[in-house]
Amino acid sequence: QNPANPQTIFGKIVQGLAARQESGLTPFTVLSCDNIPHNGQVTKSVLLGLASTGAWGDDLAAWIDDNVSCPNSMVDRITPGTTDAMRQYCETEFGITDVSPVFCEPFRQWIVQDDFCQGRPEFEKLDPALQANIAFVDDVAPYELMKIRILNGGHAALCYPSALLGVEFVHNSMEHPVISQFLDTLERTELIPTVPAIPDGTDLPSYWDIIAERFANPTIDDTIARNCYDGASRQPKFIVPPAKDALEMGGKIDGLALVSAMWCRYCQGTTESGDPVPSTDPQWDRLTELAQRAKEEPTVWLTELNDVYGDAVGNSPVFAEAFTKALNKINKDGVEAAMLAYIGNKKQTPPLPL
Repeated sequence: QNPANPQTIFGKIVQGLAARQESGLTPFTVLSCDNIPHNGQVTKSVLLGLASTGAWGDDLAAWIDDNVSCPNSMVDRITPGTTDAMRQYCETEFGITDVSPVFCEPFRQWIVQDDFCQGRPEFEKLDPALQANIAFVDDVAPYELMKIRILNGGHAALCYPSALLGVEFVHNSMEHPVISQFLDTLERTELIPTVPAIPDGTDLPSYWDIIAERFANPTIDDTIARNCYDGASRQPKFIVPPAKDALEMGGKIDGLALVSAMWCRYCQGTTESGDPVPSTDPQWDRLTELAQRAKEEPTVWLTELNDVYGDAVGNSPVFAEAFTKALNKINKDGVEAAMLAYIGNKKQTPPLPL
């Protein structure tokens, strides 16, 4: 609407590209580091949408489509939300008043699609220790899926039993003898087998070992509440897809069904000690109503949440049976007992071969 004075970052990028086109200069690469899948493709789609309005000329969109690179990237570094304790730490340790300090873990990984329209920084000249954190690849998608399934899936799996048992931080969950063993069993027998081989030969169990160490880092103070938030959006990204793949492969889904059952139990609105669960989802009223109904009719959780589970999982008799068994066990004996039963069963059942 206002090409001479755009107000969004995307508008400013298109303005810059239009100036390059008009001057006969080669364009620049637009590299997104946003933490969303296929971020480069999303970026280019937005740029083309703006350029196609004609505000900068009739042929700018075609020029961008043909000449501008928007590589996909994946950034991995746990950065929990800012807390008062973090602000106080900055004040006490450094004498700095910062209303929004960003705390992060030592680990960092950056996977970038090697698609640059005007060359790229020569990261190969960096110190070898720093080079190890950056990889340029033909396709980011396999690495993205690995992270989503193993890291994000891990967070999505441990948060609800942790909340129900009164655990406050992720590192406390990794110290909990049952939650940590449940998560390790789930990762090795159900999540990892749904991840295809990585082009660079990454050993997936070893990758999980590194993530488990990261989860256990006590200095990050990554809260369980942060990971519980918006389950209706997180579960279909991190838990339902591996369940769908496992069903198609004929693999095991008991642990993934148990994760769904623990989310359902969480949405009943109280912890196992009877404390109220705070509203953590934009759809909280809908979820709590369904969770209460599921006490008597467990499968309504799956069939009524079609936007979460879809047809392949939500209407799967195999998944429904496992979910019903898990939820009934939780309601009768508690979350710990349900996790221990799962761990015991898995000790007798070998995982799918990688």
